[in-house]
Amino acid sequence: MRSSGPPDASAEAVAGPGQAPFNRWRYTGVFLLLFLFGTETFIVSPLLPTLADDIDVSTTAAAQSVTAYVLVYAVTAPFLGLLSDRFGRRQTLLAGAVLFLLSNAAAALSTGLALLIVSRALAGLAAAAAGPAIWAHIAETASDRVRGRALGLGMALFSSGQVIGVPLGAALAGAAGWRSAFVALAAGTALAVPLLLRQVAAGVAPGTSSTGNGMFRAVFAAWAHPALRRSLAVNTAFHAANLGAYTFLGVVLVDRFDLSVSAVGLVGILVGAGGVIGSLLGGRLGDRARAAGRHHFPFLPAWGALLAVGIALSVKGPGIVLALLGVTLWFVASGGFVIDQQTLAATAAPDLRATSSAWLTSTMYAGTGLGAWAVGAFDDAGTGTLVVGAGLAAVAALAAFAVNAGLRPSEAAPKDARTVAAPVEGEPTRP
Repeated sequence: MRSSGPPDASAEAVAGPGQAPFNRWRYTGVFLLLFLFGTETFIVSPLLPTLADDIDVSTTAAAQSVTAYVLVYAVTAPFLGLLSDRFGRRQTLLAGAVLFLLSNAAAALSTGLALLIVSRALAGLAAAAAGPAIWAHIAETASDRVRGRALGLGMALFSSGQVIGVPLGAALAGAAGWRSAFVALAAGTALAVPLLLRQVAAGVAPGTSSTGNGMFRAVFAAWAHPALRRSLAVNTAFHAANLGAYTFLGVVLVDRFDLSVSAVGLVGILVGAGGVIGSLLGGRLGDRARAAGRHHFPFLPAWGALLAVGIALSVKGPGIVLALLGVTLWFVASGGFVIDQQTLAATAAPDLRATSSAWLTSTMYAGTGLGAWAVGAFDDAGTGTLVVGAGLAAVAALAAFAVNAGLRPSEAAPKDARTVAAPVEGEPTRP
């Protein structure tokens, strides 16, 4: 049955799982937005010294704009994810995209710290509205056979924001001033909006809920679901090891190899590249495992184990080559883990897709804060990174077995998401 969206909006058609090819072209709007979100998340770091000097504040004060973005996202995402689950993806996606455009325009116009912080907080709110809706939209419109691949490509493009978007933004800022980077983000978002209007159907997707109990109970409903509750707990531990330890990676590499600041900055390319590889690999491996009838998330524990190995190599591997190999493995594990988690969130409770995805991000940020605090409690950053990072990664790997064991058969091989979006009229249909 066709949706009530505009005539050329994507329609929902019933098909058996695994029968539809992966048409990446119908996701260009959300993929572009994910790339811009990935760039936005990391863009302030290279701009910070110039930005702080221009608005005449300390770098510490200017860094509050980063805190504003992350904090607002973490707090509001579950509530905005619920709105997406109840009222539809299109509305929250478009609202988030428009607010993202306006917030970046406001950042470009900032002449003082107050407006900069407010604009960054609004950008966090925009990403919190659109992000969970994007993951839910991809999950419910891609067929079972290619769902992991579609989510993996989306996460790879998010990671590419760090690998490609941030260097491009920094180069643009060097040539035309730091404000030009935010102008470029606003312009990119303006390009994404028409694609979203064309490619994201109106209405509430099958399997979502437009009614329910009070908002507070509904927001926390994911924690009442056994598989999701275990998954969110593992997510917290994994990212305490992953991003919490990453906070001190630069310090560790400088202490071990006496690297310059610019050389440490280049390590970020390995971080982003590892994330891209892990996202694409995780999506394909997961799809193949499910197609072969194996357990739905057979690689979830493996990502935790690989993370522990990567962190250990980064901190203790003899020679810089092995240390940098460890960094790459570290973020291959991170990318693969995130895709398994997004797939689980999309399939374990279909009526909570966006809310569950939002909780993944919120627990990621919570784990990051806890991990950074725990590593910082050690006198030596290398020791703290090894003990907390590798230790919690091992804990996450073991706990992931409990996530798999707790999945019911219907969750291990979901039959709920049989709706796959029909191609837009006139849209390319290449696989």
